[in-house]
Amino acid sequence: MGRIGYFLLYFCLGMVAIFQIFPIVWLFLFSLKDNREIFAGSPFALPQQIKWENYLSVWEGGIGTYFFNSVWITGVSIAITLLFASMAVFVITRMSWKLNKVVLGVFMVGLMIPIHSALIPLFSMFLSVNLIDNPWSIVLTYTAYNLPITMMILLGFYYTIPREIEEAAIIDGASLHRLFFTILLPISAPVLATTAIINMIYNWNEFVFVNTFISSDKYKTLTVGIQNFVGQYMTDWGAIGATLIISILPILIAFLFFSNKIVEGISSSAVKG
Repeated sequence: MGRIGYFLLYFCLGMVAIFQIFPIVWLFLFSLKDNREIFAGSPFALPQQIKWENYLSVWEGGIGTYFFNSVWITGVSIAITLLFASMAVFVITRMSWKLNKVVLGVFMVGLMIPIHSALIPLFSMFLSVNLIDNPWSIVLTYTAYNLPITMMILLGFYYTIPREIEEAAIIDGASLHRLFFTILLPISAPVLATTAIINMIYNWNEFVFVNTFISSDKYKTLTVGIQNFVGQYMTDWGAIGATLIISILPILIAFLFFSNKIVEGISSSAVKG
């Protein structure tokens, strides 16, 4: 590729980056203004007086509860999903038994089930076991919905782990549990990081299940609880902007710190698969 080709490539990538980053920068500046600057000034202008109190007011207004709920529900769901998916893939790919292909097919059917078709059956099931308006209904739902895609990403990696590693561990006296937890699970860390980020994006932004299964404010996550703030701060647009920045901040931090892991995990899974 010549210089002109590289120039066009970098120009296109730069334009894409600007279009991706500009809305976030605009929203951040928006969150630091008052109503007068927002409506009377240019939307591209810097704030004349930075209003950090917008963030303080929404935090004191109770967004911390929604934030904490999002954090622990997302974290617990990811941990359970990764553990169950890793164990299932280990049993399917590394052990010989007759129905492993059938069991794998049953898990993969989950990829084809749309969210809205499962709302009423899940609501009825959770109602019968007294889990409506209980955050564990959200954890169980997220785990079930993320298992197929998580297993699909892990499959390509697990299939090509050399058998010699297992054989050497067994000769040294390693039990099945030790083989999985101390050898195979650490080896798959890059792929697990990739799946963790994918799970986090889905769990953090999910709205439908939380809005259907949860009614108490003390259990709501950010995506649903933020509706209350839109009504509460309808006359304070700077506070609404601060609420939106707080809601997207964890996702941005995760991408900044783990973007290399995502690329590494997808690459290793694709090459080895």
